[in-house]
Amino acid sequence: MKDASSWKPTHHVSCLTHSAFASSLASSMGESAVTVMASLPQSSPVSSLSPPEVPMELHVQNRVKLVRALRDHLMAASQPVRGFVLLQGGEEQTRYCTDHVELFRQESYFAYLFGVREPGFYGAIDVLSGQSVLFAPRLPAEYAVWLGEIKGLSYFKERYMVDMTYFVDEIAQVLYDLDGESGKPLLFLLHGLNTDSKNFSKPAEFKEMEKFETDLITLHPILTECRVFKSKLELDLIQYANDVSSEAHVEVMRRISADMKEYQLESIFLHHIYMYGGCRHCSYTCICATGENSAVLHYGHAAAPNDRALKEGDIALFDMGAEYHFYGSDITCSFPVSGKFTNDQAAIYNAVLKAHDSVIKSMSPGVSWIDMHKLAEKIILESLETFGIIVGDIDEMVAERLGAIFLPHGLGHLLGIDTHDPGGYTKGMERPKEPGLSSLRTVRELKEGMVITVEPGCYFIDALLNPALEHPILSKFLKKEELDRFKNFGGVRIESDVVVTSNGSRNLTNVPRQTWEIEAVMAGEPWPLKQK
Repeated sequence: MKDASSWKPTHHVSCLTHSAFASSLASSMGESAVTVMASLPQSSPVSSLSPPEVPMELHVQNRVKLVRALRDHLMAASQPVRGFVLLQGGEEQTRYCTDHVELFRQESYFAYLFGVREPGFYGAIDVLSGQSVLFAPRLPAEYAVWLGEIKGLSYFKERYMVDMTYFVDEIAQVLYDLDGESGKPLLFLLHGLNTDSKNFSKPAEFKEMEKFETDLITLHPILTECRVFKSKLELDLIQYANDVSSEAHVEVMRRISADMKEYQLESIFLHHIYMYGGCRHCSYTCICATGENSAVLHYGHAAAPNDRALKEGDIALFDMGAEYHFYGSDITCSFPVSGKFTNDQAAIYNAVLKAHDSVIKSMSPGVSWIDMHKLAEKIILESLETFGIIVGDIDEMVAERLGAIFLPHGLGHLLGIDTHDPGGYTKGMERPKEPGLSSLRTVRELKEGMVITVEPGCYFIDALLNPALEHPILSKFLKKEELDRFKNFGGVRIESDVVVTSNGSRNLTNVPRQTWEIEAVMAGEPWPLKQK
């Protein structure tokens, strides 16, 4: 793909100056349009990014990894090493009863093993030989008229680096022929619980399945565990998604101003990751929260659609991440709309930043994620006590779970092909029941190769603070007169994507974090800041 940094816009408003065009637009679209135009730079943004080619060797490695793990499991259980892993890829979906086709994104387990971007495929892996087979849908002739060239089977074999390709309607016969044994061939099908969504993965279905023996238990935990630990090629993609998102977050920081709408900042992010990063998909719905909205943890949904007008004294909390070739990023930046932190904003921000940095510094193989959450929680409480918002013994606050009032969500989650990547709870692990800890998406010990978000926050949420002020124990820690000052403050979250290394961790996210860095970038300094 052409380097996006060389792109130059073609203007079709040459008869108007930038100022005149803004005025003309304002008369037809309102004052918010003026704000947008005023925030635009006079020349096109510069990006250092160029979307990389994705080696399909990544998915070959993933298949090899699964086959080895599955063979080890079967041999340890004294079971014969035979059968086929069979996965069904995603199908295109229409909008309710209409013929509007939603933009397709591949089912994640299928994407992990095969990297196929098209809908309607099946994939099989022979457990004994390790050979892989893709089954493509047999497309009607009119497909070529409406949707483009009908690719031959050889195209998919070469593109996705599989050993064989056939059509979906040949699945039964092909697998019987490859098995070559008497009796029913064995199929390992994907069926298991996603501990975040509480939904179950869908096992493959096809005609003549009754001719096969099926196993719905073995595959899911093994394949999920494979996804937990990232290869170098996977880390390269997650790093790229972070690079794209980091650059877009900085662009948002530079463009923000009072009277803009939250969705206008969202649009800047979306444009940047697609225009310069080649990222057609986001990892999740953008959270573009300002003012009191920044205390809404998953703001940005259909009923709260990033539509508030920004005010000069607001804190902004923008949680946005790009996805590239299925692999995602998840980054949150918090900063003042004005470009300068007030004392209150700086105090809350630095409390969260200290927790964020302390956790990353403490991460290494063998460290408990529950301990990391408690560390972040304690640091935030200590900072709030120093600032005079709460009062009392910190250890007693921790024991009474006061931290969950200000940090009600978990510290972070596994990240990969899904924003909330599976594998947070393996068989036998129980979710904690205490406030705050019950929201943890994993309670595992860290291991090398895991990618996990570190996202402490501090929020002033009426739905939590009001009951706490009436609580016979928690209320003694809370200074109501101080909390009243933060009633419409909202909240601060700082989130980075971190990979666990052999002796520590590495932060994949590169955005301004210190208050002085943020203020410098918002004032027009380049990022990374030049050494003086």
